[in-house]
Parts: sequence; C-alpha cells; structure tokens
Amino acid sequence: MARTLMRFTGVGGQGVLLAGEIFAEAKIVSGGFGLKTATYTSQVRGGATVVDITLDDDEIYYPYANEGEIDFMLSVAQVSYNLFKSGVSEGGTIVVEPNLVHPTDEDRKKWNIVEIPIITIAKEEVGNVITQSVVALAIANTYMKAIDRQVLIDTMLSKVPEKVHAVNLKAYDLGEKYALESMAK
Repeated sequence: MARTLMRFTGVGGQGVLLAGEIFAEAKIVSGGFGLKTATYTSQVRGGATVVDITLDDDEIYYPYANEGEIDFMLSVAQVSYNLFKSGVSEGGTIVVEPNLVHPTDEDRKKWNIVEIPIITIAKEEVGNVITQSVVALAIANTYMKAIDRQVLIDTMLSKVPEKVHAVNLKAYDLGEKYALESMAK
C-alpha cells in the first residue's frame, strides 16, 4: 500500500478526532507506520480542530500532510471544513455531515463531496452521539480501505470500555453500511 493521507475535522469536543488515533494505532498493530497530528485552533470547546493521519508501510519521516495531498477528509463542522478543505487533492473525497456542513457548488466541482449524516446516525440510529467517531472511522476505512477491517475494529474496541462494545460495533456497522450505499450511487 502506498501512503494514505486522511483528515478528520470538526470543532472542539466533537468525537471524530478519536477516529484518527484508532487508525494510527491499527496501522502500527498491522506492522506498518501510523501517525496522527492534531491541530486545535483554540482549546475552547467549539474551536476548529483537525487531525491528519498518515499511514504507510514504510517509515514516515515527515508527519504533516502537505496542502493538496490529502486523499480523504471527513468534516462535521462548517468552520473547520472551510479552514481545512484546501488540503484535499483535486478529485479527492470529502465526506460531510449535511446538517452542519454546506459545500459550495465550486467545491462540488473540485472534490467528490459525499453527504452522510454522521451525527444523526450516531444519535438516532445507534442511540449514542459519542459513537460518531466510530461511525466516522467506518466511513473512512470503507472509502480508503486503509486497514484490515477486523484489526481496525479490534483496535477501536481496545480503546473503549467493555460495556460500550456492543453500541460501538453497531456504530461501525452503520457507518460502513452508509458508506457502501453512498459509494454505490
């Protein structure tokens, strides 16, 4: 596998950033190299946040994604979408939460914009808004095929208490289902 670059963006306090941690760890567990670099514009809840993930079979010497090199971005907040979308390569995929992020027509010409209601899925279908990071994780991996599915799920489960394993597995399955449906369109 060549180098995979992914970006997760939101606002402080949203759960999508955990997805980055899980990806990096799962890649290392698989015998590769995984790096997560997080940027918080302000430590205040509600400030734009971004996590860039670099996954590679070879050693990673530069931990940051260069502008225009990112293959995949997922965004659940307009403020961070606006700030960080320029990092995505032309033709790259950007998954947005359509209730919170509204790409322009120009954006839609430049990138493959996919609308999946990540927070709604977590809140209403899984029944736990905190699982949005797992929904995001599943969507990203379904699109990017970055990590063996089972390794990713096992890594994710190792990061959450056992009492929420079932709800997080449900979140993963739903994220995967929605991603597959959107890819089939």
